[in-house]
Amino acid sequence: DMEPAPDLDMVGIKKVPGGDVTQSFLVEGVAFKKAFSYAGFEMMQKQYTNPKILILNVELELKSEKENAEVRITDPGDYQSIVDAEWQIIYEKLDKCVDSGAQIILSKLPIGDLATQYFADRNLFCAGRVDASDLKRVAQATGGHMQSTVNDLTPDVLGECGEFEERQVGEERYNVFTKCTNAKTATIVLRGGSEQFIEESHRSIHDALMIVKRGLMSARVVAGGGAIEMEVSKSLREYAKTIMGKQQLIISAFAKALEVVPRQLCENAGFDATTVLNELRQSHALAGDVGRWSGVDMDTEGICNTMESGVWEPAVNKINSYTAAAEAACVILSIDETVRNPQSEQPGGAAGGMTMQQQNQKMSQAMGGRGLAGMMGRGGRGVRRLK
Repeated sequence: DMEPAPDLDMVGIKKVPGGDVTQSFLVEGVAFKKAFSYAGFEMMQKQYTNPKILILNVELELKSEKENAEVRITDPGDYQSIVDAEWQIIYEKLDKCVDSGAQIILSKLPIGDLATQYFADRNLFCAGRVDASDLKRVAQATGGHMQSTVNDLTPDVLGECGEFEERQVGEERYNVFTKCTNAKTATIVLRGGSEQFIEESHRSIHDALMIVKRGLMSARVVAGGGAIEMEVSKSLREYAKTIMGKQQLIISAFAKALEVVPRQLCENAGFDATTVLNELRQSHALAGDVGRWSGVDMDTEGICNTMESGVWEPAVNKINSYTAAAEAACVILSIDETVRNPQSEQPGGAAGGMTMQQQNQKMSQAMGGRGLAGMMGRGGRGVRRLK
């Protein structure tokens, strides 16, 4: 039975240039790059144990009025009361955040220099302009709830984790939440000497995550290492012998094409593909289920039972692969005629299908048949000689 698809957004992948791939690590929780910070951030505590976490979608800074805002006063002294009201509003917001009991305050919107210094003086950590996806994963991992106001903050809206630390990773600072109460999220930090290498590692991790996702959705698995391809190939060869006509050749060709997978595995590993394939054919030809799961053994340059070795692939992946390959082959076979231009295969054929000699002749005709002199005029006096 198919289960609901896991949410891969709960797995964050961060790329940090520098170092080597062995310095990549997994965080059983959430890690994200330190956001922009104002003066006073250096005074904050950078490590907490069992902290309470407040997640906000509130701006904690003084802002100028919007365009065309107008305030009319009759007494110059009223202006100071307006300024004091602005300061009072921001301080009330900050006091409510502190009174909530949170030690870490994260916000999707900016946290200004006043709030940063205010929290630092009270041994609290804050970070503004945090990416929405990172906040979502923090909420999932810590059990917190994002708040759009600082009024009526109750303990049940706060998240909690076992450890919080701001850690140096390469040239960047990362906020790391570990030992989370609802550890349904994870973060993979990839390191590498170049961006191209990191991107390649990212693609490999993504492929692995998609395979795991498929495996969780469907519990049926088959043996990898080319075992299932060799078994299907054997079954198709036996089935082809029971069919008369040209269809037998088609099925036999399909069976032969499946052997490309184990052959390519051997070539990628530097093995003798011919020897390994012969061993696989002999093993799968045995009666019963003795050699059903025989596949390429990357450790011994031979064959082994890949099902027992733990080399598995989701069955739904194989079904989709065979279906897509068969459909692609049918599309190619449905093309009964192709248009070919022999002239385009000659040197210089890219220029309208003409050869280099034909191009030179056309250029000469455009110049009047006499080269540059013909193009400049009958007398050829368009170019003067230097004496």
